[in-house]
Amino acid sequence: MAELSEQQMLKKLEKFNTPTVGNIVATFAKDPLCLGLYDPWHGRWYTDQSVRCIFPELGPRIGYAVTVVYSLPDPDYKRWSFTDLIDVFGKTKKPIVLVCQQDFPPDLLPRNGLFGGIMTATFKACSVIGVVTNGPSRDVDEIRKLNVQYIMSGVTSGHGEFAIRAINVPVSVAGMDVAPGDLIHMDENGACKFPADRLADVCRNIDEKTAFEDRWVNSILNAKNIEEIKATFPPKKAK
Repeated sequence: MAELSEQQMLKKLEKFNTPTVGNIVATFAKDPLCLGLYDPWHGRWYTDQSVRCIFPELGPRIGYAVTVVYSLPDPDYKRWSFTDLIDVFGKTKKPIVLVCQQDFPPDLLPRNGLFGGIMTATFKACSVIGVVTNGPSRDVDEIRKLNVQYIMSGVTSGHGEFAIRAINVPVSVAGMDVAPGDLIHMDENGACKFPADRLADVCRNIDEKTAFEDRWVNSILNAKNIEEIKATFPPKKAK
């Protein structure tokens, strides 16, 4: 079989859900098909339940991470603008997943509808296919039409003045630590990351893992009694 191109591999992984990708990345450390890239519990490689997928009907996405930190304006620090973020989009591999750390005071974070229709339209024009952020956004009716996937804490209708604090630095969003250029897979289950240079490894292992799980599920569903159900479970490995 001919080797897949980078874009073909990304398209392939869009056909799988995020937990399946996570199974290859780190979840089952003892499985020979698992790459073991992170400590499954403490590696901070996937999002927690503080965020959720807003458009589950849009399906999975995978892209290269651009990171940004938003916070309240600081009159003594005005290094970054929104056009700087656009410039970074232009220099980044495509497609892009924007990973945004909202660094606002605890009383303001749940009220900050950070991204809306115009910003998301700009993202889409710059090849952003998904956004992962630890706070809320707004204009979800407008965003839905743009076909940009969102994982965030919720929705709210307003915000005050905000500013970009940093672009393309390591960020932490909902328990997931992300560096610029990481690959982010996201769907209705959440998001997970892995290094871009392991893309081929993930693609290589995911077919065999999925086929094994499909056969197992089929055996369970076709079992005629409790004993047959128990018999479907793999034997314990010898110590």
